[in-house]
Amino acid sequence: MEPVNLGLLGMGTVGGGTVTVLTDNAGEIARRAGREIHIAHAAAHQYDPQIRGLERIGRISKDASAVVEDPDIDIVIELIGGYSPAKELVLRAIEQGKHVVTANKALIALHGNEIFAAARGRGVTVAFEAAVAGGIPIIKALREGLAANHIEWIAGIINGTGNYILTEMGDKGRDFDAVLAEAQALGYAEADPAFDVEGIDAAHKLTILGSLAFGMPLQFAKTYTEGISGIQAQDVAYAADLGYQIKHLGITRKTDQGIEMRVHPTLIPRRRLIANVNGVMNAVLIKGDAVGPTLYYGAGAGAMPTASAVVADVVDVTRALTTDRDNRVPHLAFQPDELSDVPVLPMEQVRTAYYLRVIALDQPGVMARIAGILGEEGISIEAIQQKAPAQGDTHVPLVMLTRRVPEGQMNRAIARIENLESVTGQVVRIRMEPLAG
Repeated sequence: MEPVNLGLLGMGTVGGGTVTVLTDNAGEIARRAGREIHIAHAAAHQYDPQIRGLERIGRISKDASAVVEDPDIDIVIELIGGYSPAKELVLRAIEQGKHVVTANKALIALHGNEIFAAARGRGVTVAFEAAVAGGIPIIKALREGLAANHIEWIAGIINGTGNYILTEMGDKGRDFDAVLAEAQALGYAEADPAFDVEGIDAAHKLTILGSLAFGMPLQFAKTYTEGISGIQAQDVAYAADLGYQIKHLGITRKTDQGIEMRVHPTLIPRRRLIANVNGVMNAVLIKGDAVGPTLYYGAGAGAMPTASAVVADVVDVTRALTTDRDNRVPHLAFQPDELSDVPVLPMEQVRTAYYLRVIALDQPGVMARIAGILGEEGISIEAIQQKAPAQGDTHVPLVMLTRRVPEGQMNRAIARIENLESVTGQVVRIRMEPLAG
């Protein structure tokens, strides 16, 4: 059979890795795909001339539109990132009848509904395995391997930068700002780290996972997002004393009222496997009704792991080139006319347990008043500790673990506690999840 011709948009870190993987593993890839796969046309404003396999690319230019318009191209690989011009290029490729492979989680999370509708109209595939958790084949697991299950919940460490920072804070007792500066120096974090540390990157990925798990349209705007920049070393240490690790999790869960979609720092029991995923690694824990809990672990970023996912998508699309367009694996796992409008719950209705840290006057009765407010709001205390005050300090940290309660109730209780004259500053609140199978 004739080789499949690829058009590659972008030859940065992941694009360069994709060229290398296609070159180094060309024979194995052809055996799996049933045809040779060749990069016929690539576009990049800048690229490393030392990328292995450049000489095998048919043509390299700076014009991404020319790649999309090239009539010889069968599959367009979009590795530019961001919203524009990526969206316009992808839609134009679809209009031209070309299949698309992308690693662009922001594009899929915000514009995936439009893109998938356009692809269905033209009978082409948009593949995006590399958009979530790098080299971990989590999208294929949800769309195919777990297709027999009702998915109950997903909890994932899906941003390596945030996981590296929290690991360093936990292992070495370091402050957030110092670890962030080191992460930037090591290349784990961007000069502007907001997408990583404020949870936006993880929210893009969770939006995709939630849609795949529960058969609903992509709804990034309804995903609750909270970062880790407010986490202090003392909270990491106090959590460890209580048998917990703090991880920046993306969580989606199906309830009788609707779907939870949330990204935030979370206390999880240290005995859970996912609590021991450290450094820049990613992990996704999925609970299905038939299979039970399954854990997927690996590199969530980097040239070669992400390129592994990109090329795997290319192989899948190549296999599907001659199949009936109506019997391909659906973009969001469920058949397009079976997607449901199940509501995404506002955060006030989400039920979790909580870690609370309150700075209060070191005098009799204060702890009782705080506990009384929690009781009046219907919040049960699981554990409570009073930490030793600093030398000469008149205030002490009070650390509490609560049972599960709707977030709205906790918001009311925290507001009342913060209004007490004996309490200084804001109450630190970190949500807790048992993640039990």
